[in-house]
Amino acid sequence: MSRNLPQSQNRRDLLVRLGLAVGLAGLGTQAWGQAGAQRGDPQAEQFVAIEAQKVLTLLADRNVTAARKSAVFASLVDEIADVPKISNFVLGKYARTITPPQRAAFTSVFRTYLQSVYQSRITQFQGDTLKVSGSTVRVPGDVVVSSVVTGRRDTVPVAWRVLGGGSAWKLVDVQISGVWLAITQRQDFVATIDNAGGNIDVLIAQLQRNARSGG
Repeated sequence: MSRNLPQSQNRRDLLVRLGLAVGLAGLGTQAWGQAGAQRGDPQAEQFVAIEAQKVLTLLADRNVTAARKSAVFASLVDEIADVPKISNFVLGKYARTITPPQRAAFTSVFRTYLQSVYQSRITQFQGDTLKVSGSTVRVPGDVVVSSVVTGRRDTVPVAWRVLGGGSAWKLVDVQISGVWLAITQRQDFVATIDNAGGNIDVLIAQLQRNARSGG
């Protein structure tokens, strides 16, 4: 399973359409995206402005070793993101049938996988600055914050979906250049399990191999 986002234009267009098509659904085993078009949430925007820039700054710090950077980044992901909710979401329809032992094994290996994916994708922005440009409140406590990351080479739109309220927010997905990472993972994971005849252990074993190989 590749960590990279789809490279072909056809694949990218398909994922964008999927994100838009399923975007009206709620959380749990349904996909997420834009729903309502209510006014923004300044507190959600502040959360993203502070936490996302913290991540960018960490990854750009050349005085931090790669090992230390990965450890600190992993801690930040646990602090900022709602890993259990994301873990449930990416299983799609199989979130309803996974056994408790399988869920424990999957959650553990997926946490490592998620941290690696986020670090890989966000590292491309290292040394860059983030500017929040607004937000959309789907429903109270469910906000998509829009931002622009400006770097030495180009400017990239990045959206952050956060859940919570007041000063307590958690990240549940990141959209880079029109593609939501969790939606992409969900499509890949469900396809892997489908191809294995519904055997969730196949996906768990695949993620475990990736974790051991670092690939």
